[in-house]
Amino acid sequence: MSAEATHPVSAAETAAAETTVRRRARARLDLRRLGRAALLGATAGPTPRDRLPDAISHVAEAHRAHHPDADLGVLRKAYVLAESSHRGQFRKSGEPYITHPLAVTLILAELGAETTTLTASLLHDTVEDTEVTLDQVRREFGDEVAYLVDGVTKVEKIDYGAAAEPETFRKMLVATGNDVRVMSIKLADRLHNMRTLGVMRPEKQARIARVTRDVLIPLAERLGVQALKTELEDLVFAILHPEEYENTRALVAGDARSGDTLGAVADQVSTVLREAGIDAEVLVRPRHFVSVHRVRLKRGELRGCDFGRLLVLVAEDADCYAVLGELHTCFTPVISEFKDFIATPKFNLYQSLHTAVAAPDGSVAEVLIRTHRMHKVAEAGVVALGNPYVGHEPAPAAPGPGPAAGPPRSPGPEPSAAPEPPAAREPLDGERVDPTRPGWLARLLDWQQAVPDPDTFWTSLRADLAEDREITVFRADGGTLGLPAGATCVDAAYAQHGEAAHACLGARVNGRLAPLGTVLADGDTVQLLLPGGPAGTPAGIRQDTASGPSPEWLEHARTPAARIAITTWLQAHPEAAEAPAAGDPRPPLSVTADRRSGAELHAELDGEPPAAVRPAGCCTPVPPDEITGFQVRGGSVTVHRTGCAAADAMRRLGRAPVTVRWGATARCRVTLVAESFGRPGLLADLTEAIAAAGAEVVAATVEPPSEQRVRHTYTLQLADAAGLPALMRAMRDVPGVYDVARARHRAPGGRGRTPRDGDGAPEDRRRA
Repeated sequence: MSAEATHPVSAAETAAAETTVRRRARARLDLRRLGRAALLGATAGPTPRDRLPDAISHVAEAHRAHHPDADLGVLRKAYVLAESSHRGQFRKSGEPYITHPLAVTLILAELGAETTTLTASLLHDTVEDTEVTLDQVRREFGDEVAYLVDGVTKVEKIDYGAAAEPETFRKMLVATGNDVRVMSIKLADRLHNMRTLGVMRPEKQARIARVTRDVLIPLAERLGVQALKTELEDLVFAILHPEEYENTRALVAGDARSGDTLGAVADQVSTVLREAGIDAEVLVRPRHFVSVHRVRLKRGELRGCDFGRLLVLVAEDADCYAVLGELHTCFTPVISEFKDFIATPKFNLYQSLHTAVAAPDGSVAEVLIRTHRMHKVAEAGVVALGNPYVGHEPAPAAPGPGPAAGPPRSPGPEPSAAPEPPAAREPLDGERVDPTRPGWLARLLDWQQAVPDPDTFWTSLRADLAEDREITVFRADGGTLGLPAGATCVDAAYAQHGEAAHACLGARVNGRLAPLGTVLADGDTVQLLLPGGPAGTPAGIRQDTASGPSPEWLEHARTPAARIAITTWLQAHPEAAEAPAAGDPRPPLSVTADRRSGAELHAELDGEPPAAVRPAGCCTPVPPDEITGFQVRGGSVTVHRTGCAAADAMRRLGRAPVTVRWGATARCRVTLVAESFGRPGLLADLTEAIAAAGAEVVAATVEPPSEQRVRHTYTLQLADAAGLPALMRAMRDVPGVYDVARARHRAPGGRGRTPRDGDGAPEDRRRA
């Protein structure tokens, strides 16, 4: 990608250099020397086929360290094409442009990427910035390399204008959904550009850093590529928060001069494990700057052990628990810090045991315990897993110039068709499920299809990636749903049923009826109640299939998939959220079908334009109640039950009533409150009585018992309002129920509403 160039005194460059030193990693590649090697190679003529060009020797060395039998011939071929096509192009710092793809490829090689990924990374800018075409890449390197190169190629700004950046990320994410190596290349590309951001204008540095913070760092976290994520965090920290960065750097430098407290604890741990006969490697793992900053905000004054953590590496899973036992036996453990991510891995493949022990100076030393294999995956994430399609036949088809639709894996489709992703093979014993299409990515790909608008997609993507924790809930049929932390039953409904969730009636959480706005916890079991719903839905709970979500659902929806689906439905059904548009400018009658009650209301407004007619929330009239209306601010008409205290108050203030009447429709929605003595099985009996009366449950809540009394609130849809008295009698006949009444709000004066307020409540009870 058009690269940001190096600058020797930039904050980002300083952060990158210091992060590298603290990690005790491979020394930073000298890009100027690499550029000279590339230029010398170009002027010295073609390199013999049996020798690699000097400029690529670092990549070959790093690659062979992870893959000793790798064929380097294809890397040589890719480098020759990349160098020749980028020849004459320079970065803003003056280095030959070829240094950028070389640096990106070296980053991936050090993480252990396989040969196909490295080949594509060498070529990742050729189609975008040179005369090389995608067809040429396909002919010379095959369909997989062509797919990866196309996946990271930006869309044309001349075609998309201001939408080019979000549409480029949309294209990359779609391609990543079928081959996760696309995003691996993009992350390495952004890391090198962030390392070399110094010559850009400050405002452009800040813009790129914000996109990195909001989109690419969360993606690196979700893909488990911690080595890239932590360095990106430090680089962004240096650009967006320079003062805090400098303070943190000073704290780290001061700790380096004050002595190695954590090193002393590491020596003690090594001695304990050696005496126990456990073969383990104990390392001091310094925290990166952002981590130190977070610990300082959490704990205040920092001690020596707060600047790093101990890392214990062993050979087998069982050894991890043996190390844990020795540490908790020989040291004072901090039990609240213990976490077992081996038995329950994180959604980004991470596995480790976390614990903490008291250090001699009284500070807390955090300890990470994992196998060497776990450590490789923890650092490199999906990159460490190699080619996810090993064992599948390659195919000749590759994506066209539009958004990548899927990796080419089976022969035969037309060039414009979206190739099918490979079928997931059965994992072997002890082997983890192929992570190429993790649950969060599948959800993201699902909802992005419903968002053609690039601005909405961009906003939703950032919001989705901001949810950095995931929970697992169990469905009633035994399956599972992965949802972000804080998700509600509304989110679960759309995650499981898609658009069919528009008709969701309610939910049971852990076997108990719960509102759709209930926040789910990790491990909850949720059963969603739909019309003619799944096995286990109570008989008689039915809803018109034309019904849909209410605007209030948006208050409970956390996932973009749910919010987008609800918003799309409401936009297609504006009558669900607002009154009908005006028609004849001087009609004698105004009509509205109230969405909450389902009843049709008519107001006679001679000589005035039509207005919205709504039932009042204080007395919630439904057919066949006697009603009266009053015009309120904005010209709309509020309908009250005759005798409602609020209506009486408006009459006393001199407000003229408006003649209103019920329409022909008999359907209504009503909220009933049942007061009862608590007993086992009461909720089931009430639900059965409601179902037997032919009412549909829209929502239900049960308040916690108080003095052995329980209050149940049901919002019900009735096919005929005339059946309301019979329904209320049936509910009152349930053993333990001593009162059933219509729900009410407080009167304008703040008094609690009682039958003495003259709002018709005695009539309710007589009819019931």
